[in-house]
Amino acid sequence: MSARIALTLPDPERDHISGSVDGSIRLLEYGDYECPSCGMAQPIVKEIQRQLAGDLLFAFRHFPLTKIHPHSEHAAEAAEAAGTQGNFWEMHDLLFENQRALEDEDLAAYAAELGLDETRLIREVTSSLYAARIREDFKSGIRGGVNGTPTFFINGERYDGTLDLRHLLNSLSFHST
Repeated sequence: MSARIALTLPDPERDHISGSVDGSIRLLEYGDYECPSCGMAQPIVKEIQRQLAGDLLFAFRHFPLTKIHPHSEHAAEAAEAAGTQGNFWEMHDLLFENQRALEDEDLAAYAAELGLDETRLIREVTSSLYAARIREDFKSGIRGGVNGTPTFFINGERYDGTLDLRHLLNSLSFHST
């Protein structure tokens, strides 16, 4: 499957996407749930999603930096496990809101908070059921030139600008024309 992942463009058939599939702006983030910079980017992404609602397709791919963020792999696994129960984005948001609490017990509590089967979620997380998918995301990031988090691509082009609302929004608007 990894050969067919578009490195820098969201794939609505495979990626977790939010927003309009017909939108002219495609924003892809490679992120890590334990990364402080990703946590600071999260409200910016949420505001961009709000402002560009009908014109934006947003996708998130896992890029856990496990050497410096020891809980990032299990957090990514929890998001994937929640996704199989129909709650990827809800878990995604909770993980970013609670970056300092990503132990397995915390992940189970978030699953319960979302009304998910927490026993199933933790079993899937601890058995690394989604490790191949996460590794696939990670490898696609490496091949696309990702070397840290968060890394954004706008309509297939890497965004290396300032990570604040005004600059990212301006760049997104530029790419929509």
